[in-house]
Amino acid sequence: MAQRVAIARALINDPEVLLLDEPMGALDNFTRATLQDLLIDLQRANHTTMVLVTHDVDEAIYLSNRIVIMTARPGRVSEVVNVDFPRPRHRGGSEFLELRASLLEKFNLASAEPQPEYYI
Repeated sequence: MAQRVAIARALINDPEVLLLDEPMGALDNFTRATLQDLLIDLQRANHTTMVLVTHDVDEAIYLSNRIVIMTARPGRVSEVVNVDFPRPRHRGGSEFLELRASLLEKFNLASAEPQPEYYI
């Protein structure tokens, strides 16, 4: 609830740009997914530009139109990746998983293979 209140507080003045620094970092997976959908709904309704900082590749793909990859110290833009497939985005969809694998390879992560999805 604290994250929702923080976002509501930021939206109260109807900003043109909303800066979000790891807003879902401390949330469980179910709450995180709910809040991600809420952000998409808010953006669609208010046409607010949102700049999201995240270390979660799946979250970046799910929420973003563009993903900016930064280098480590000093932080510089190394690449901008457009996320061109339509919403709603499905985390298990082929476009999503292909982009995920591509991004993970850019970070030289050994687990670039798609991870199994679990539905409860």
